[in-house]
Amino acid sequence: MDFAPDDTARDFTARARAFLDEHVLPAEPELDAQLAAAPGEWATPPVIRDLRERARAQGLWNLFLPGDHGGAGLTNLQYAPVAEVTGWSPRLAPAAFNCAAPDTGNMEVLNDFGTPAQKSEWLEPLLRAEIRSSFCMTEPDHASSDATNIGTSIRRDGDHYVITGRKWWSTGAMNPDAAIFIVMGKTDPDADRHRQQSMILVPRDTDGVEIVRPLTVFGYDDRDHGGHAEVAFHDVRVPAANLIAGEGDGFAIAQARLGPGRIHHCMRAIGMGERALALMTARANDRRAFGRSLADQGVVREWAAEARIQLEALRLLVLKTAWLMDTVGNRQAMTEIQAIKIAVPRAMQTIIDRAIQVHGGAGVSSDTPLAELYAGIRSLRIADGPDEVHLSSLGRAELSPHRA
Repeated sequence: MDFAPDDTARDFTARARAFLDEHVLPAEPELDAQLAAAPGEWATPPVIRDLRERARAQGLWNLFLPGDHGGAGLTNLQYAPVAEVTGWSPRLAPAAFNCAAPDTGNMEVLNDFGTPAQKSEWLEPLLRAEIRSSFCMTEPDHASSDATNIGTSIRRDGDHYVITGRKWWSTGAMNPDAAIFIVMGKTDPDADRHRQQSMILVPRDTDGVEIVRPLTVFGYDDRDHGGHAEVAFHDVRVPAANLIAGEGDGFAIAQARLGPGRIHHCMRAIGMGERALALMTARANDRRAFGRSLADQGVVREWAAEARIQLEALRLLVLKTAWLMDTVGNRQAMTEIQAIKIAVPRAMQTIIDRAIQVHGGAGVSSDTPLAELYAGIRSLRIADGPDEVHLSSLGRAELSPHRA
């Protein structure tokens, strides 16, 4: 196993870090000002559009997709350190490089499973950031920890499909630029458990699509990413050509989409932890209590030491996972994918929480990014499968008699 960054990884990581320091971090106050000046607006803020133009001009664009679609064609191992850089500013950096969820996963679905017509109509404009998208899988009336537990109906009617159901936590759906929704539903409730589901493309402006309401995460609306929405589909009719792959392929597509998505989340989460530790360090050296610097307090030193240990150890596990995905494939890397999905958000949550504690009242305010980082990392322990599901699956695999 060789996790050392190659020349391509070093080049892109250095350029991404320079872009972050020169353009992204200084733009965070501008993003806050633009959002405050336009309450209730869900369109992509101008500062993100400006950053996209700059990033694209520097070749920092669609980093995770093959080069034949205008991407950089980075492998998972090459992309990992770049994604970590974007984790320092999760509100701006991924969007600047056109690598933000849910567009990344949706582009991969269209790239891997879409027809030429679907790619032409939806993938190409997504690659150019002319539109955005949403992924509609989770449902309010069904336990989404079970990916087969879908209530939305996708019924064939001649040359069309009719979609009926209700989704929520549909990331990006509040943004009017989200022109296309990828919807998961059941085409055959009587089929094998993993062959009941299908995915279909639903244009936003189709009759019967209702954006019910925005949802918040600990009060944060994520307007910079188009928010999260509850969406209702009232007998929505779309052409049969909008089906992705074939009937019954939805579960397999979901697993293919969520595997890379989970590792991308974990890569960025390492960057979030590094920024939290950097903020903790600055605060501890600047702040005095009881006659001495916080950096001289034993408990703060222990927190900093434990954070460094966790960051270094989990970065190596993420890199190993990326290497396995590149060399033997996602299925053979499932143990490591599940392991990082459990371990990374848990550890980063602790690091961010302790950074908040060192900041005192400032840590829970909007004066630092820590509170919003905490909200994001805490929700990641539920998104793409809760901790308990991954723990159960991983434990079952470890205790399998075949393993022994």
